[in-house]
Amino acid sequence: MTITKFRQDLFRLVDDAIAGEPVQFTYKGVVFQVQPQGTKTAKLDRLIGQPTLNPEVDAEQASRQLAAEMEAEWLKDWSEI
Repeated sequence: MTITKFRQDLFRLVDDAIAGEPVQFTYKGVVFQVQPQGTKTAKLDRLIGQPTLNPEVDAEQASRQLAAEMEAEWLKDWSEI
């Protein structure tokens, strides 16, 4: 929006910014963004969760297989002692 439109709706737009809505205006070709000071969100709050497991893999089966492989290696090591 232009600075003139911003000036006309200043108080409503400030309320919008406080509510978390992005408020921007342009003046002489430069874009300005209005943000309330002191309402920063914590870095951890801005994180976006990502899946860590492959949904095509059965985690329980993989866990059983890993346990069996580890036990086989332990038995092999213990038999050499």
